[in-house]
Amino acid sequence: MSLLRLLAALTLLVPALAPAAPADAGLPAGVKRVTSVEGVTEYRLANGLKILLIPDPSIDTVTVNVTYLVGSRHEGYGETGMAHLLEHLMFRGTKRFPGIKADFQQRGVRYNGSTSFDRTNYFGTFPASEKTLDFVLDVEADRMVNASIARKDLDAEMTVVRNEFESGENSASNVLRERVAASAFLWHNYGHAIIGARSDIENMPIDRLRAFYRQYYQPDNAVLLISGKLGEGAALRLAQKHFGKIANPTRKLRATYTVEPTQDGERTVTLRRAGDVQIVSALYHMPPGTHPDYAAVDLLVALLNHVPSGRLHKALVETGLASSAFGSERQLHEAGFAYFGANLRQDASIDTARDVLLEVLERFASRPATDEEVERARTRLLNDIELTLADSRELTMALSECAGIGDWRLLFLHRDRLKKVKAADVQAAATRYLKPANRTLGMFLPTQSPDRAEIPAVPDLAAALKDYRGSDAVAQGETFNPTPANIEARVIRKTLPGGMRLALLPKKTRGGTVVAQLALQWGDEKSKLNRAAACGVTSGMLLRGTRKNSREQLRNRFDRLKASVAVDGDGGSVETVRENLPETLRLMAEVLRQPSFPPDEFEQLRRASLTGIDTQRSDPGALAGLALTRHLNPYPPAHWLYTTTLEERSARLKTLSLDDVRRCYADFYGASDSELSVVGDFDPDQITRLAQELFGDWKSPHAYARIPLQVAEVAPVDDVIETPDKANAVLRAGVLIKLRDDDPDYPALILGNYILGGSSDSRLVRRVREKEGLSYSVGSFLSADSFYQRGAFGVFAIYAPQNRARVEAAVKEEIGKAFAEGFAAQEIEAGKKGLLQARQLARSSDATVAGRLVSYLVLGRTFAWDEELERRIAALTPQAVVEAMQRRIDPAKLSVIKAGDFAGIAAAGAGGAN
Repeated sequence: MSLLRLLAALTLLVPALAPAAPADAGLPAGVKRVTSVEGVTEYRLANGLKILLIPDPSIDTVTVNVTYLVGSRHEGYGETGMAHLLEHLMFRGTKRFPGIKADFQQRGVRYNGSTSFDRTNYFGTFPASEKTLDFVLDVEADRMVNASIARKDLDAEMTVVRNEFESGENSASNVLRERVAASAFLWHNYGHAIIGARSDIENMPIDRLRAFYRQYYQPDNAVLLISGKLGEGAALRLAQKHFGKIANPTRKLRATYTVEPTQDGERTVTLRRAGDVQIVSALYHMPPGTHPDYAAVDLLVALLNHVPSGRLHKALVETGLASSAFGSERQLHEAGFAYFGANLRQDASIDTARDVLLEVLERFASRPATDEEVERARTRLLNDIELTLADSRELTMALSECAGIGDWRLLFLHRDRLKKVKAADVQAAATRYLKPANRTLGMFLPTQSPDRAEIPAVPDLAAALKDYRGSDAVAQGETFNPTPANIEARVIRKTLPGGMRLALLPKKTRGGTVVAQLALQWGDEKSKLNRAAACGVTSGMLLRGTRKNSREQLRNRFDRLKASVAVDGDGGSVETVRENLPETLRLMAEVLRQPSFPPDEFEQLRRASLTGIDTQRSDPGALAGLALTRHLNPYPPAHWLYTTTLEERSARLKTLSLDDVRRCYADFYGASDSELSVVGDFDPDQITRLAQELFGDWKSPHAYARIPLQVAEVAPVDDVIETPDKANAVLRAGVLIKLRDDDPDYPALILGNYILGGSSDSRLVRRVREKEGLSYSVGSFLSADSFYQRGAFGVFAIYAPQNRARVEAAVKEEIGKAFAEGFAAQEIEAGKKGLLQARQLARSSDATVAGRLVSYLVLGRTFAWDEELERRIAALTPQAVVEAMQRRIDPAKLSVIKAGDFAGIAAAGAGGAN
């Protein structure tokens, strides 16, 4: 895993300041310019706050990210989970801003926060507006030093966090990783789960939490990142206005000093609990993320974990020993780790898989890293970085992570280090760190001659970054406001001679990025009878080889093109850069038109699919969702839309032949009914000619006709599914309704659902999560088809099994109030504002716009439809909303499925509320 994909592998460091550049003329008083690298500029306030500005005029949004250089690494005895608990409480507000979530929601701010080992951050994206930026910075500055941190809020939020903890306990792979890390790190906090120990979560003293907050939530321990469509002068002025008035802290930051000793022998962990899939894994200590060796470690993991060219996949999956293999590295402030493993079915030999896993990892001496392997891995990692630099929102998150590791400029320094690594460096890292004495595994083997891996100390990163300036800045895009009218004014629509319909939206983007989406329609209700299993596998086989390229060669070619590509039976999607779009589309067409269906890949896919089925057999969420879907959609077993049981799905896969898969492709695939959308930096005429060349003569063997959808008349049910030894339970409820998305009631139903349970500040969230602390995730949903009178309404929640009665009662009460009494005028106005802002924010994503353009080609719509829908939403009254809900949805007809270890709780005598 590369540096940029480590949203949890982050590090705290208060680095020595780089030599400050002379103060620039025109800067607000109290703001000092520090340094600039590739279009990113760091400023500093007198109180120590770092400010990073990342301007991007090509998008119509602004992202604010406040990163505190504190995480679970800084917690003391009895305080595990404190950093994460504090993250939750920071959304409970301040005296000036008691309703932060509602305030953000009403202003269209898509917000969240996250905690990791070495940092905590709070981030929000919103439509570009100096007024909104002013408000968000005011809130962030106020809660930096004035958050309530009240006992009543901790009591409510603790149970929410505990439910989040219980949800993680349902995953055997998650628990195994935590147990292995705990055994590998005897003293360092990296061995503790970030979410903490259950007993610490439940018993956290409020005074210690307040002390933790006062110690670390200060401007000299924070980085403020602002990116997007912003006036840099205005952004600095507002940052100084709100944060500059915070006093320079007088306390001294406490540095952590625990150093994990060199591991002196293999360690073993055995996990025994309910589950259906075997896992074997191995963890190895690695150097700090800032160490020069880390570039070689990154490449080492990348050449091991890649699918399908990685050594682990080839040795374990292609040979049939395992269903899948994995590997990742955790780049941290202090000495971190790499984690590898494999998933296999219960009838496979875990001993054999273990031996092969270790053979691959610990025998580089006999099979050195090759130049070709290293170069492929380097291409993928550098592509990740380049695409991140081209996306200012992703860049903001990446810089936040690097600030946690030690310095935001580490992103660029790590990239430059990756370019210089040789195969010999990767080989040296492999032999230095991947050795038995440095390993924690599911077994213990004593040795007479320990061969220990000495982990380097944290280097002087300030010295390494002195006078560092990086490469050229990423090219800026054009200013583009994604309103329906602006989008529509730019769209070019065409129909090719072969029948394909095009929707093209050319515009200059940051880094010259471009996205494309292709949709294929094929078959009809009769021709697809009894073909679901075969055609499902056909879809999954497309990227596993063509007549010209193997699966590995395809992946490598897409990597060289800096292309993120997904292809299945319904079409595909592409994200790349302008100069590589034509070749990427050619390769995508090869995948779709010349699949080779290799027998060995077919068997790999079958094994992986069977393992995926096994993982669901005891999962409460999967079982509840499956039961509800089957109840509401009683199609006959031969029908294309029939929902199989897990047993049926497994049986169909086991009896499926490769000939069945090939017949599906031969009978259906073609582009007679197809749509292509492209959004971003490209030449419309070139892509039009290319689309005709690639797909114009690809005729579908069978005429296409849409399969009708039906609203079945089913009686409501209230069922319970027992899932022993699962700490988290789920509730799934739903009812089908006769509704199409052009129905006059549709806008009112969208808004009503948004206020009831469709947003992070909805009634269900405020009641079940915020007030009673019963659920980490709770809400409602509403959907409607565009062709048929078929929609759905429902609710969902996760919770501890002993809280089942309280959760059901609270959900039922809130739904009853909404349908009986409706919503207050103030709720309606706030809901309209939040919903409309959310829709505008969604259109700032080129991928979202491309997807909508494709669907509108099918529907015969333009973005004028969005404009009209949003006009109707804006005109809604409280009476119109409640009358539409009462007219179209009957809550008494909700079918409810609960899944969890309810019998186990009852047997243990642990029933009742927490």
